[in-house]
Amino acid sequence: MTKPRGFEFWRSTLKGARYVVAPMVDQSELAWRLLSRRHGAELCYTPMLHAQVFVRDANYRRENLYSEVNQEDRPLIAQFCANDPEVFIQAALLAQDYCDAIDLNLGCPQMIAKRGHYGVFLQDEWDLLEKMIKLADEKLAVPITCKIRVFPEIEKTVKYAKVLEKAGCQLLTVHGRTKDQKGALTGIASWKHIKAVREAVNIPVFANGNIQHLSDVQRCMEETGVQGVMSAEGNLHNPALFEGCSPPVWEMAEEYLEVVEKHPPCSLSYVRAHIFKLWHHTLQIHQDLREELAKAKNVAGIAEVNRQLKQRCQVKEFYESEWTRTDLPFPHWICQPYVRPPFKEKKILVILELDCKRALEDSDGSNDSLSKNKQKKKARNPNKNFCPELKPKYIKCEQCGNPKGNKCVFSLCRGCCKRKAFKEVADCPGHGLRFKTKALKQCNSDTGGGQSNGKPNSQTVSTAVHDPL
Repeated sequence: MTKPRGFEFWRSTLKGARYVVAPMVDQSELAWRLLSRRHGAELCYTPMLHAQVFVRDANYRRENLYSEVNQEDRPLIAQFCANDPEVFIQAALLAQDYCDAIDLNLGCPQMIAKRGHYGVFLQDEWDLLEKMIKLADEKLAVPITCKIRVFPEIEKTVKYAKVLEKAGCQLLTVHGRTKDQKGALTGIASWKHIKAVREAVNIPVFANGNIQHLSDVQRCMEETGVQGVMSAEGNLHNPALFEGCSPPVWEMAEEYLEVVEKHPPCSLSYVRAHIFKLWHHTLQIHQDLREELAKAKNVAGIAEVNRQLKQRCQVKEFYESEWTRTDLPFPHWICQPYVRPPFKEKKILVILELDCKRALEDSDGSNDSLSKNKQKKKARNPNKNFCPELKPKYIKCEQCGNPKGNKCVFSLCRGCCKRKAFKEVADCPGHGLRFKTKALKQCNSDTGGGQSNGKPNSQTVSTAVHDPL
């Protein structure tokens, strides 16, 4: 049976989804996806998964995808970051039975993505991306999709989108911001870029950026002609965004905590982060409860802080006095988006100067250009070096890519060495592993061990090694 493609995939598999919850690291977990679906979301993405870790770590697969299987949580797209075609395909093959499509992250602009060389930092490597997408389109039983950021030039963005479409991408999500639009310099997303892409390709397109209310969703679809609209920040501050309503924060928080209890396990850090986002505006006023929320040790503790916030917000005197203390369009106990304050030119220059200073720190190890923290480290260890070019280059493990042990007899990292030494009943003095030595001792102490000429037979060694150590 051939897999659906393009608009057929969007209409049949994704059921013509228009309202989409974005992939968000540590934030779009099962409980939050289920809450969002209750309030109008028609399609959700998993948090970004690291392809290499997904392939080598069974616990990572179980905790981030396999254990979150739920029939209410469909359609679902699993997103991966990767820069190696073979690794990406291996990860996608392991995930394809648990989702409706695989998405390649080409939009993450964070420093961790730059260091790992994935996300938006692959947007200039068109040959590599073409190979990855083409291979995925050929090997996978589910469609391959992509999420990208735009180039400053509309023409280059359109050309980029066409390359991905030609390679086999069946749905494209376009975030209308460039690689450098992040943090304090986030700015406004360009719907003109998104519209140009939509008019140039023959596959469904989702828009991402500037979505804070349902009216923004409708306006975006009208202005760009896209098939659907994706929300990230807007959804985190108001999970009922796609319903077009702004309920009291405590209603959403209580419902979310109820879903968390019903669908364990859910990391406490995820839960805490969501409650912080929902109560963001109120916690600017009630700093004492902000501290309590940060210190909560379990879901019950977080629920208690939520109860106290609700109680304070429902006091009549509070209603009358606190509403005027903010410049928000609604009372701060109502779900509403967080709008970053506009940065003045002077502040932007300060940020750029700090970026330049960091660049100097990386290229010049002198104390004059080092931050205070690095100067302290330098004082403790005068030989400490902060220049990347002068840092020691570690040889990678042949199996997993982590730094190998310098004295390992197998030229592997400790984890891979331990597995190999255990399997082959061998020693590795470099990692302090003594499987063979322990097996021989066990044989020598066992009078019925079948020894001859001072050497243990293979059956005895196998038994000795598989005994609990």
